[in-house]
Amino acid sequence: MFKTLAPCLAGYRFVSWMASLTIAFEVLFEVTIPWLMADILDYGIARRDLPFILKRGGLMLGMAGLSMACGGCSARLAALGGTGFARGLRTALFDRVQGFSFASLDRFTTGSLLTRLTTDVTNTQNAFQIVIRMLVRSMVMLVAATLMALHINSELAGVFVVAIPFLAVCLTTLAFLAYPRFREMLRRLDFMNARVQESLVGLRVVRSFVREEHEKEQFFQAAGKVRDWQARAEGVVAVEAPISSLVLSGTLVAVLWFGGHLVVQGGMLPGELVSFVSYIGQILVSLMMLSFAFIGLVISKASVDRIMEVLRHPVEGLQDPPPLLSEDGPPTFPDGSLEFENVDFSYSANPRILTLTDIHFRIGSGQVLGLIGGTGSGKTTLVQLIPRLYEVTAGRIRVGGRDIRETSLEELRDAVAVVLQKNVLFSGTIAENLRWGRSEATLEELEKACRIAQAHDFITGFPDGYDTDLGQGGVNLSGGQKQRLCLARALLKKPRILILDDSTSAVDMATDARIRAALRSELQGMTVVVIAQRIASVREADAILVLDEGRVVGFGNHRELHASCPVYREACDSQHLGEL
Repeated sequence: MFKTLAPCLAGYRFVSWMASLTIAFEVLFEVTIPWLMADILDYGIARRDLPFILKRGGLMLGMAGLSMACGGCSARLAALGGTGFARGLRTALFDRVQGFSFASLDRFTTGSLLTRLTTDVTNTQNAFQIVIRMLVRSMVMLVAATLMALHINSELAGVFVVAIPFLAVCLTTLAFLAYPRFREMLRRLDFMNARVQESLVGLRVVRSFVREEHEKEQFFQAAGKVRDWQARAEGVVAVEAPISSLVLSGTLVAVLWFGGHLVVQGGMLPGELVSFVSYIGQILVSLMMLSFAFIGLVISKASVDRIMEVLRHPVEGLQDPPPLLSEDGPPTFPDGSLEFENVDFSYSANPRILTLTDIHFRIGSGQVLGLIGGTGSGKTTLVQLIPRLYEVTAGRIRVGGRDIRETSLEELRDAVAVVLQKNVLFSGTIAENLRWGRSEATLEELEKACRIAQAHDFITGFPDGYDTDLGQGGVNLSGGQKQRLCLARALLKKPRILILDDSTSAVDMATDARIRAALRSELQGMTVVVIAQRIASVREADAILVLDEGRVVGFGNHRELHASCPVYREACDSQHLGEL
């Protein structure tokens, strides 16, 4: 665990060490004060020696001032180290999630990942600050105060030897009971966050179906579960404070009882008893701090474990070889030809439960491939294998004659552009969203891509044109406008292969026809894979692949398939399309 988390502290190790060092000096200066006070009582006041009292008093003030200065420095350094560690941890988590395959992302809900990036990181940051400040302070104080107490009276110091084992047993029991409760609380928090995310994303659907009260009730129940488990966990932890107070009070009473008898019998000076009581107080306070730190670490352990699940989660199946593209060498993919060779794929860990079975076809560079099939036939799954969003279970895929597993993900995904069914736009202007396709694209290049995607006219209709702010997720655009912007963004990549996953389903037939005509005339040499529900969208494709229940049941052009493939002919008949 420490080996995994240590890189997150890069750049903040020195300040963290200095925070612990200054807190140690703060304690050492603080521990000298009762010893100086005992000298004032037993020697200065007893002998009426004013210069001695003033000298020792001044030294006490100096030690108190140094202790305060060290404490202030330690607090500032610990805060700097803690926030730096939290930033490094969030960055490591985010980088790890960005590197996940879709199969890995499917194992964590979005709400769970958000909780780990926020609440769990905050808990881990608190644990880190507990370690570098509270734990160091309590350990140094425990050792230093114990040595001073033993120096004053070793027999009387035996009183707190009984208290320490009792407190240790109580804390261990509380930790054992509290940990699973806090872990369950965080799991319930994951579920609550997921409910909030779904409700906010689907707010228009919620209101259109008048389901606001239902969503409120669902959230109320989810929040109630979080409250219940938090109350159970905090209820266990709450017992720690009275137990520690009981031990502290009982030990002080015992020390005063036995120490008072020693003073009366002349076995101990009054000042020594006062300083001894101060040291016992410091020892017990350090034990209480240790108990608080221990409970805090128990609470944080549940969060740390959840963070480690993400950081240690393997990036399944995505082994990235060294890049093959050099500055002066030939391109990694010389053309956009695409070949599937006996490809099987399964979302399940059981390879016998296949989503795609024995997919085999080839299209040449610059050709258009249409994908047709019923709902659940595997069309989207098939195209997601091309840029390795998922890894094939068996077989191989070649782009430009090269196995995609023999190239880096960056090179492959630079050569493939995907416009998925769900259109995703980001906060910012239209131009900023388009430049996700190529950050250095000029305005002329943006306009050209948008003309091909039939988006230029509606963009220039906005008062700010390409500088129009889209809002979160493009809320001020229609579904068809979003689809055309996403298509233009993909075109800016100038990919070898362009995949259109039902990406014109929200536009009218006339606009769809203009887009297809522009793609044919403007993008010669680019291989285009089109998933469509409308036969008209793929009718003129060079080849059409027909899928049914994850298997290829037809491959050829429109005329060939209409004559030989019952599934394709049935789709044509349902849309009132003939052979030609």
